[in-house]
Amino acid sequence: MSTPLDPFLSLRALAGYSGLSVRKLRDYLDDPAHPLPCYRCGGKIVVRRSEFDVWMTAYRRVGRANVDEIVNGVLRFLPRR
Repeated sequence: MSTPLDPFLSLRALAGYSGLSVRKLRDYLDDPAHPLPCYRCGGKIVVRRSEFDVWMTAYRRVGRANVDEIVNGVLRFLPRR
């Protein structure tokens, strides 16, 4: 059951909510690693807003990765020649 606080959104409505394009959302529906959860009723695709919010948290990033620090950390564990 959809409620006003947790509605089912069409891809067009979800695009407005998320700032992602409908095309990108369609790509995410078929993503083999992390597909966007959805409901298919006939030809209509809808996504529950709360499920989208949970799904989206997997893409959260904080700050920029320090590539030099990551490489140096990996190199520390490699055997020296």
